Amino acid sequence: MKQTWSPFPWVCFAMCVGVMGTALISPLYPLYQQAWQLRTSDISMIYVVYMAGALFGLLFMGRLSDTLGFRKVMLTGLLLGWAGTLVTMLAWNLPSLNIGRFAVGLSSSLIVTSASVGLVQISRDGASQRISMITSFLLAFGFGLGPLTGGVIGQWLPFPLTATYVPTLILGVLGVYALLRVQLKPHPELSAAAPLGLRTFIPRLTWATRPDSLAFLLTCACPFFAFGVFGIYASMAPLFLEKMLPWHGPVVSGTSIGVILLASAMMQLACARMSLRWCGLLGLLSVVLSNAMLVLNFTAGSSLVFIIGVCAAAAGHGMCLLAGISMVNRIASPAERSGLISTYLVCGYVGSIVPLLGVGWVADHYGLPVAISLLGWVVIALATPLAFWFFRHPRMQAFDHRGLEG
Repeated sequence: MKQTWSPFPWVCFAMCVGVMGTALISPLYPLYQQAWQLRTSDISMIYVVYMAGALFGLLFMGRLSDTLGFRKVMLTGLLLGWAGTLVTMLAWNLPSLNIGRFAVGLSSSLIVTSASVGLVQISRDGASQRISMITSFLLAFGFGLGPLTGGVIGQWLPFPLTATYVPTLILGVLGVYALLRVQLKPHPELSAAAPLGLRTFIPRLTWATRPDSLAFLLTCACPFFAFGVFGIYASMAPLFLEKMLPWHGPVVSGTSIGVILLASAMMQLACARMSLRWCGLLGLLSVVLSNAMLVLNFTAGSSLVFIIGVCAAAAGHGMCLLAGISMVNRIASPAERSGLISTYLVCGYVGSIVPLLGVGWVADHYGLPVAISLLGWVVIALATPLAFWFFRHPRMQAFDHRGLEG
Protein backbone atom coordinates (compact mmCIF):
# COMPACT_ATOMS: atom_id res chain seq x y z
CA MET A 1 0.00 0.00 0.00
CA LYS A 2 1.45 3.36 -1.02
CA GLN A 3 1.54 6.01 1.64
CA THR A 4 -0.52 8.90 0.26
CA TRP A 5 -2.22 10.14 3.42
CA SER A 6 -0.83 12.10 6.31
CA PRO A 7 -0.19 9.87 9.34
CA PHE A 8 -2.58 12.10 11.32
CA PRO A 9 -5.85 10.23 10.48
CA TRP A 10 -4.21 6.84 11.02
CA VAL A 11 -2.96 7.83 14.47
CA CYS A 12 -6.39 9.24 15.31
CA PHE A 13 -8.00 5.97 14.24
CA ALA A 14 -5.55 3.86 16.24
CA MET A 15 -6.07 6.07 19.30
CA CYS A 16 -9.87 5.74 19.16
CA VAL A 17 -9.63 1.98 18.70
CA GLY A 18 -7.12 1.69 21.53
CA VAL A 19 -9.29 3.42 24.12
CA MET A 20 -12.58 1.96 22.88
CA GLY A 21 -12.12 -1.23 24.89
CA THR A 22 -11.55 0.51 28.22
CA ALA A 23 -15.22 1.11 29.09
CA LEU A 24 -16.60 -1.67 26.88
CA ILE A 25 -17.25 -3.83 29.94
CA SER A 26 -19.31 -1.28 31.88
CA PRO A 27 -22.80 -2.29 30.63
CA LEU A 28 -21.98 -5.96 31.27
CA TYR A 29 -21.44 -5.70 35.03
CA PRO A 30 -24.95 -7.00 35.92
CA LEU A 31 -24.40 -9.98 33.61
CA TYR A 32 -21.11 -10.80 35.33
CA GLN A 33 -22.77 -10.30 38.72
CA GLN A 34 -25.52 -12.74 37.83
CA ALA A 35 -23.24 -15.30 36.17
CA TRP A 36 -20.58 -15.34 38.91
CA GLN A 37 -22.66 -14.27 41.94
CA LEU A 38 -20.55 -11.18 42.54
CA ARG A 39 -21.01 -8.65 45.34
CA THR A 40 -21.26 -4.91 44.76
CA SER A 41 -17.73 -4.50 46.10
CA ASP A 42 -16.52 -7.03 43.51
CA ILE A 43 -18.02 -4.90 40.74
CA SER A 44 -16.38 -1.75 42.06
CA MET A 45 -13.08 -3.66 42.39
CA ILE A 46 -13.13 -4.55 38.67
CA TYR A 47 -13.19 -0.84 37.85
CA VAL A 48 -10.61 -0.03 40.52
CA VAL A 49 -8.22 -2.66 39.09
CA TYR A 50 -8.57 -1.07 35.66
CA MET A 51 -7.83 2.38 37.12
CA ALA A 52 -4.88 0.95 39.06
CA GLY A 53 -3.42 -0.31 35.78
CA ALA A 54 -3.86 3.12 34.22
CA LEU A 55 -2.28 4.78 37.26
CA PHE A 56 0.65 2.36 37.17
CA GLY A 57 1.26 3.16 33.51
CA LEU A 58 1.09 6.89 34.15
CA LEU A 59 3.50 6.78 37.08
CA PHE A 60 6.10 4.36 35.75
CA MET A 61 5.81 4.57 31.95
CA GLY A 62 4.59 8.10 31.28
CA ARG A 63 7.94 9.22 29.84
CA LEU A 64 8.54 6.31 27.46
CA SER A 65 7.35 8.32 24.45
CA ASP A 66 10.13 10.84 25.03
CA THR A 67 12.72 8.04 24.85
CA LEU A 68 11.35 5.42 22.45
CA GLY A 69 9.14 7.56 20.25
CA PHE A 70 5.37 7.72 20.35
CA ARG A 71 4.74 5.05 17.68
CA LYS A 72 6.62 2.30 19.54
CA VAL A 73 4.83 3.12 22.78
CA MET A 74 1.47 3.36 21.04
CA LEU A 75 2.00 0.00 19.33
CA THR A 76 2.93 -1.51 22.69
CA GLY A 77 -0.24 -0.07 24.19
CA LEU A 78 -2.41 -1.40 21.38
CA LEU A 79 -0.92 -4.89 21.60
CA LEU A 80 -1.21 -4.93 25.39
CA GLY A 81 -4.81 -3.73 25.18
CA TRP A 82 -5.58 -6.41 22.59
CA ALA A 83 -4.13 -9.10 24.85
CA GLY A 84 -5.99 -7.69 27.87
CA THR A 85 -9.27 -7.68 25.94
CA LEU A 86 -8.68 -11.28 24.88
CA VAL A 87 -8.04 -12.33 28.50
CA THR A 88 -11.20 -10.47 29.54
CA MET A 89 -13.22 -12.28 26.88
CA LEU A 90 -11.88 -15.68 27.97
CA ALA A 91 -12.08 -14.97 31.73
CA TRP A 92 -13.64 -17.74 33.80
CA ASN A 93 -13.65 -16.07 37.24
CA LEU A 94 -13.04 -12.73 38.94
CA PRO A 95 -9.23 -12.98 39.31
CA SER A 96 -8.74 -13.82 35.62
CA LEU A 97 -11.06 -10.97 34.66
CA ASN A 98 -9.10 -8.55 36.82
CA ILE A 99 -5.85 -9.58 35.14
CA GLY A 100 -7.33 -8.63 31.79
CA ARG A 101 -8.70 -5.35 33.15
CA PHE A 102 -5.34 -4.37 34.66
CA ALA A 103 -3.69 -4.93 31.26
CA VAL A 104 -6.38 -2.85 29.56
CA GLY A 105 -5.88 -0.05 32.08
CA LEU A 106 -2.13 -0.09 31.58
CA SER A 107 -2.59 -0.02 27.81
CA SER A 108 -4.97 2.92 27.99
CA SER A 109 -2.37 4.96 29.86
CA LEU A 110 0.28 4.16 27.26
CA ILE A 111 -2.06 4.98 24.39
CA VAL A 112 -3.30 8.27 25.85
CA THR A 113 0.18 9.59 26.68
CA SER A 114 1.80 8.46 23.41
CA ALA A 115 -1.09 9.71 21.25
CA SER A 116 -1.03 13.09 22.99
CA VAL A 117 2.67 13.40 22.17
CA GLY A 118 2.37 11.95 18.68
CA LEU A 119 -0.44 14.15 17.40
CA VAL A 120 1.54 17.26 18.32
CA GLN A 121 4.68 15.91 16.61
CA ILE A 122 2.98 15.00 13.33
CA SER A 123 0.84 18.13 13.14
CA ARG A 124 2.01 20.29 10.27
CA ASP A 125 1.16 23.69 11.74
CA GLY A 126 2.23 22.92 15.32
CA ALA A 127 -0.95 24.49 16.78
CA SER A 128 -0.70 22.83 20.17
CA GLN A 129 -3.96 24.29 21.51
CA ARG A 130 -5.94 23.04 18.51
CA ILE A 131 -4.29 19.63 18.73
CA SER A 132 -5.09 19.48 22.43
CA MET A 133 -8.77 20.07 21.65
CA ILE A 134 -8.72 17.43 18.89
CA THR A 135 -6.99 14.94 21.18
CA SER A 136 -9.45 15.54 24.00
CA PHE A 137 -12.40 15.17 21.63
CA LEU A 138 -11.13 11.96 20.01
CA LEU A 139 -10.31 10.35 23.33
CA ALA A 140 -13.77 11.11 24.70
CA PHE A 141 -15.29 9.81 21.44
CA GLY A 142 -13.28 6.58 21.65
CA PHE A 143 -14.04 6.06 25.33
CA GLY A 144 -17.74 6.77 24.69
CA LEU A 145 -17.94 4.37 21.75
CA GLY A 146 -16.97 1.47 24.02
CA PRO A 147 -19.99 1.35 26.35
CA LEU A 148 -22.36 2.09 23.47
CA THR A 149 -21.01 -0.94 21.61
CA GLY A 150 -21.00 -3.08 24.74
CA GLY A 151 -24.57 -2.10 25.56
CA VAL A 152 -25.97 -2.94 22.12
CA ILE A 153 -24.19 -6.30 21.85
CA GLY A 154 -24.86 -7.20 25.48
CA GLN A 155 -28.56 -6.49 25.05
CA TRP A 156 -29.37 -8.33 21.86
CA LEU A 157 -26.66 -10.77 20.78
CA PRO A 158 -26.14 -14.27 22.18
CA PHE A 159 -23.20 -15.02 24.49
CA PRO A 160 -22.72 -11.33 25.38
CA LEU A 161 -19.79 -11.95 27.75
CA THR A 162 -17.86 -13.24 24.75
CA ALA A 163 -19.37 -11.57 21.68
CA THR A 164 -19.04 -8.04 23.07
CA TYR A 165 -15.25 -8.07 22.78
CA VAL A 166 -15.00 -9.36 19.20
CA PRO A 167 -15.35 -5.96 17.43
CA THR A 168 -12.62 -4.45 19.60
CA LEU A 169 -10.26 -7.33 18.84
CA ILE A 170 -10.85 -6.96 15.09
CA LEU A 171 -10.44 -3.18 15.13
CA GLY A 172 -7.34 -3.55 17.30
CA VAL A 173 -5.64 -5.57 14.56
CA LEU A 174 -6.53 -2.84 12.05
CA GLY A 175 -5.15 -0.18 14.40
CA VAL A 176 -1.82 -1.99 14.72
CA TYR A 177 -1.66 -2.49 10.95
CA ALA A 178 -2.35 1.20 10.35
CA LEU A 179 0.43 2.32 12.71
CA LEU A 180 2.91 -0.08 11.11
CA ARG A 181 2.20 1.23 7.60
CA VAL A 182 2.45 4.98 8.19
CA GLN A 183 5.76 6.70 7.51
CA LEU A 184 7.00 9.13 10.14
CA LYS A 185 9.81 11.61 9.84
CA PRO A 186 12.52 11.44 12.53
CA HIS A 187 11.76 13.87 15.33
CA PRO A 188 14.67 16.05 16.52
CA GLU A 189 13.59 15.99 20.17
CA LEU A 190 13.62 12.20 20.19
CA SER A 191 17.14 11.96 18.82
CA ALA A 192 18.36 14.19 21.64
CA ALA A 193 16.47 12.29 24.36
CA ALA A 194 18.20 10.36 27.11
CA PRO A 195 18.66 6.63 26.47
CA LEU A 196 16.28 4.10 27.94
CA GLY A 197 17.31 3.18 31.46
CA LEU A 198 16.10 2.70 35.01
CA ARG A 199 15.61 6.44 35.48
CA THR A 200 13.01 6.39 32.70
CA PHE A 201 10.70 4.30 34.90
CA ILE A 202 11.14 6.27 38.12
CA PRO A 203 7.88 8.09 38.95
CA ARG A 204 8.20 11.85 38.69
CA LEU A 205 5.41 13.97 40.08
CA THR A 206 5.74 17.71 40.48
CA TRP A 207 3.94 20.31 42.57
CA ALA A 208 3.54 23.95 41.64
CA THR A 209 5.78 26.65 43.11
CA ARG A 210 4.70 28.34 46.34
CA PRO A 211 2.87 31.31 44.70
CA ASP A 212 0.77 28.88 42.63
CA SER A 213 0.46 26.08 45.18
CA LEU A 214 -3.12 26.85 46.28
CA ALA A 215 -4.24 27.53 42.71
CA PHE A 216 -2.83 24.18 41.63
CA LEU A 217 -4.57 22.44 44.54
CA LEU A 218 -7.90 23.91 43.41
CA THR A 219 -7.04 22.93 39.83
CA CYS A 220 -6.44 19.30 40.86
CA ALA A 221 -9.91 19.26 42.44
CA CYS A 222 -11.35 19.47 38.91
CA PRO A 223 -10.11 16.06 37.65
CA PHE A 224 -10.64 14.52 41.10
CA PHE A 225 -14.39 15.19 40.98
CA ALA A 226 -14.73 14.80 37.19
CA PHE A 227 -13.10 11.36 37.18
CA GLY A 228 -14.98 10.44 40.34
CA VAL A 229 -18.46 11.21 39.02
CA PHE A 230 -17.74 9.35 35.79
CA GLY A 231 -16.30 6.41 37.74
CA ILE A 232 -19.57 6.08 39.65
CA TYR A 233 -21.58 5.99 36.44
CA ALA A 234 -19.13 3.67 34.66
CA SER A 235 -19.01 1.09 37.45
CA MET A 236 -22.25 1.44 39.42
CA ALA A 237 -24.77 2.70 36.84
CA PRO A 238 -25.84 -0.76 35.60
CA LEU A 239 -26.64 -1.69 39.21
CA PHE A 240 -28.49 1.42 40.38
CA LEU A 241 -30.37 2.04 37.11
CA GLU A 242 -32.60 -0.91 37.94
CA LYS A 243 -33.79 0.99 41.00
CA MET A 244 -34.35 4.28 39.13
CA LEU A 245 -35.72 3.56 35.65
CA PRO A 246 -38.50 1.47 34.14
CA TRP A 247 -36.10 0.33 31.37
CA HIS A 248 -33.47 -2.29 31.96
CA GLY A 249 -30.60 -4.03 30.21
CA PRO A 250 -27.04 -3.33 29.08
CA VAL A 251 -28.12 -0.99 26.28
CA VAL A 252 -29.65 1.43 28.82
CA SER A 253 -26.56 1.66 31.02
CA GLY A 254 -24.20 1.58 28.02
CA THR A 255 -26.04 4.46 26.39
CA SER A 256 -26.00 6.54 29.58
CA ILE A 257 -22.25 6.04 30.04
CA GLY A 258 -21.48 6.68 26.38
CA VAL A 259 -23.64 9.80 26.33
CA ILE A 260 -21.68 11.26 29.27
CA LEU A 261 -18.38 10.91 27.42
CA LEU A 262 -19.63 12.04 24.01
CA ALA A 263 -21.48 14.99 25.51
CA SER A 264 -18.37 15.82 27.54
CA ALA A 265 -16.39 16.04 24.31
CA MET A 266 -18.96 18.35 22.75
CA MET A 267 -19.05 20.47 25.91
CA GLN A 268 -15.29 21.01 25.73
CA LEU A 269 -15.59 22.25 22.15
CA ALA A 270 -18.51 24.52 23.05
CA CYS A 271 -16.75 26.06 26.06
CA ALA A 272 -13.35 26.63 24.46
CA ARG A 273 -13.71 30.41 24.66
CA MET A 274 -15.38 30.58 28.06
CA SER A 275 -13.68 32.40 30.91
CA LEU A 276 -11.48 29.97 32.82
CA ARG A 277 -12.88 30.67 36.27
CA TRP A 278 -16.48 30.48 35.02
CA CYS A 279 -15.69 27.15 33.35
CA GLY A 280 -14.27 25.76 36.59
CA LEU A 281 -17.14 27.11 38.69
CA LEU A 282 -19.88 25.78 36.42
CA GLY A 283 -18.06 22.46 35.98
CA LEU A 284 -17.80 21.77 39.71
CA LEU A 285 -21.38 22.94 40.32
CA SER A 286 -22.55 20.60 37.55
CA VAL A 287 -20.83 17.75 39.40
CA VAL A 288 -22.73 18.83 42.53
CA LEU A 289 -26.02 18.85 40.60
CA SER A 290 -25.32 15.41 39.15
CA ASN A 291 -24.76 13.90 42.57
CA ALA A 292 -27.84 15.66 43.95
CA MET A 293 -29.92 14.10 41.18
CA LEU A 294 -28.52 10.65 41.99
CA VAL A 295 -29.45 11.03 45.64
CA LEU A 296 -32.91 12.37 44.80
CA ASN A 297 -33.69 9.68 42.26
CA PHE A 298 -33.40 6.81 44.71
CA THR A 299 -36.58 8.27 46.19
CA ALA A 300 -38.21 9.78 43.09
CA GLY A 301 -37.41 7.03 40.58
CA SER A 302 -37.94 9.56 37.79
CA SER A 303 -36.61 9.22 34.26
CA LEU A 304 -36.51 13.02 33.97
CA VAL A 305 -34.42 13.37 37.12
CA PHE A 306 -32.03 10.72 35.81
CA ILE A 307 -31.67 12.50 32.44
CA ILE A 308 -30.93 15.78 34.24
CA GLY A 309 -28.30 13.98 36.31
CA VAL A 310 -26.64 12.47 33.23
CA CYS A 311 -26.58 15.84 31.46
CA ALA A 312 -25.08 17.48 34.55
CA ALA A 313 -22.46 14.74 34.81
CA ALA A 314 -21.49 15.24 31.17
CA ALA A 315 -21.30 19.02 31.54
CA GLY A 316 -19.32 18.75 34.76
CA HIS A 317 -16.91 16.20 33.29
CA GLY A 318 -16.23 18.31 30.21
CA MET A 319 -15.92 21.72 31.87
CA CYS A 320 -13.86 20.46 34.83
CA LEU A 321 -11.32 18.75 32.57
CA LEU A 322 -11.14 21.72 30.21
CA ALA A 323 -10.70 24.27 33.01
CA GLY A 324 -8.22 22.03 34.82
CA ILE A 325 -5.85 21.27 31.95
CA SER A 326 -6.04 24.90 30.80
CA MET A 327 -5.04 26.11 34.25
CA VAL A 328 -2.16 23.62 34.41
CA ASN A 329 -0.85 24.98 31.12
CA ARG A 330 -1.14 28.54 32.48
CA ILE A 331 0.86 28.04 35.66
CA ALA A 332 3.41 25.47 34.42
CA SER A 333 6.78 26.45 33.04
CA PRO A 334 8.11 24.37 30.11
CA ALA A 335 10.46 22.51 32.44
CA GLU A 336 7.72 21.42 34.87
CA ARG A 337 4.76 20.97 32.51
CA SER A 338 5.00 17.17 32.14
CA GLY A 339 5.42 16.73 35.89
CA LEU A 340 2.42 18.93 36.72
CA ILE A 341 0.26 17.18 34.12
CA SER A 342 1.20 13.81 35.65
CA THR A 343 0.28 15.06 39.12
CA TYR A 344 -2.96 16.46 37.72
CA LEU A 345 -3.91 13.11 36.13
CA VAL A 346 -2.92 11.15 39.24
CA CYS A 347 -5.40 13.27 41.22
CA GLY A 348 -8.05 12.26 38.70
CA TYR A 349 -7.26 8.56 39.00
CA VAL A 350 -7.29 8.78 42.80
CA GLY A 351 -10.70 10.45 42.48
CA SER A 352 -11.91 7.36 40.62
CA ILE A 353 -10.36 4.74 42.89
CA VAL A 354 -10.85 5.89 46.49
CA PRO A 355 -14.59 6.75 46.39
CA LEU A 356 -15.42 3.50 44.60
CA LEU A 357 -13.66 1.43 47.23
CA GLY A 358 -15.74 3.17 49.87
CA VAL A 359 -18.97 2.78 47.90
CA GLY A 360 -18.38 -0.93 47.39
CA TRP A 361 -17.78 -1.56 51.10
CA VAL A 362 -20.78 0.50 52.24
CA ALA A 363 -23.04 -1.12 49.62
CA ASP A 364 -22.11 -4.62 50.81
CA HIS A 365 -23.01 -3.74 54.41
CA TYR A 366 -25.85 -1.20 54.11
CA GLY A 367 -27.12 -1.40 50.53
CA LEU A 368 -26.42 0.44 47.29
CA PRO A 369 -28.88 3.33 47.88
CA VAL A 370 -27.17 4.18 51.16
CA ALA A 371 -23.71 3.99 49.56
CA ILE A 372 -24.55 6.20 46.58
CA SER A 373 -26.47 8.67 48.75
CA LEU A 374 -23.60 8.94 51.24
CA LEU A 375 -21.11 9.55 48.46
CA GLY A 376 -23.44 12.09 46.85
CA TRP A 377 -23.75 14.14 50.03
CA VAL A 378 -19.99 14.06 50.59
CA VAL A 379 -19.36 15.33 47.04
CA ILE A 380 -21.98 18.06 47.49
CA ALA A 381 -20.41 19.18 50.77
CA LEU A 382 -16.86 19.28 49.36
CA ALA A 383 -17.30 20.42 45.77
CA THR A 384 -19.68 23.33 46.45
CA PRO A 385 -17.26 25.49 48.47
CA LEU A 386 -14.35 24.46 46.23
CA ALA A 387 -16.28 25.68 43.18
CA PHE A 388 -16.65 29.19 44.61
CA TRP A 389 -13.10 29.16 45.95
CA PHE A 390 -11.88 28.31 42.43
CA PHE A 391 -13.97 31.17 41.02
CA ARG A 392 -12.73 33.77 43.50
CA HIS A 393 -9.05 32.83 43.57
CA PRO A 394 -6.87 35.70 42.24
CA ARG A 395 -4.90 33.38 39.93
CA MET A 396 -8.08 32.28 38.17
CA GLN A 397 -9.38 35.86 38.03
CA ALA A 398 -6.23 36.85 36.16
CA PHE A 399 -7.54 34.88 33.15
CA ASP A 400 -11.14 35.99 33.51
CA HIS A 401 -11.32 37.90 30.21
CA ARG A 402 -8.80 35.92 28.19
CA GLY A 403 -10.78 32.76 27.54
CA LEU A 404 -9.53 29.19 27.63
CA GLU A 405 -7.85 29.50 24.24
CA GLY A 406 -6.11 32.78 25.06
